[in-house]
Amino acid sequence: MDVEKLAKRLKRKDEKALSELILHFTPLISTIIYNVGHGAMTKEDIEEVTSDVFMTLWNNTDKIQPDKLKGYLCCIAKTRAINKLSTLRSGILDIDDYDPEDDFSLVEHSELKELHHTLRQIIDTLENPDREILLRYYYYYQSTTKIADVLQMNQETVKSKLKRTRQKIKSILIERGYGR
Repeated sequence: MDVEKLAKRLKRKDEKALSELILHFTPLISTIIYNVGHGAMTKEDIEEVTSDVFMTLWNNTDKIQPDKLKGYLCCIAKTRAINKLSTLRSGILDIDDYDPEDDFSLVEHSELKELHHTLRQIIDTLENPDREILLRYYYYYQSTTKIADVLQMNQETVKSKLKRTRQKIKSILIERGYGR
């Protein structure tokens, strides 16, 4: 199966291409969702999240990069699974579910949540076009070529702005006590 060809057809809203991609990727997507869920999701939950992944793909065909479709789907699956877990647990960690032998740590969870919150605050303070470039690249998985085209900029300018923005975020995080 040529996934890149199917992805190109999908960009043209070809429903048959979507059906073929669903058949091809459902085992992988379901496995990712199951693994992220650590057994907390029912079979129906996993099926629901899997459907959401492909619905998201269909609704965002303009963002597809045919050569990166598998990674894009995996990221969507992981995000949707985490969101489903949050809904199931209502944001509360049940201390009875905590196993000290497990690789999950309440401290690590709290630190990651705090870091995520800090990153969102930093990103919110960035000015455009730096903020838009960062979001398009890391959250919408757009290539620097696509970003340059959309923002009517030179690709090298986009790359240098992206690099400077990453350096700026890194230095702010270091100032706030993260990393070295």
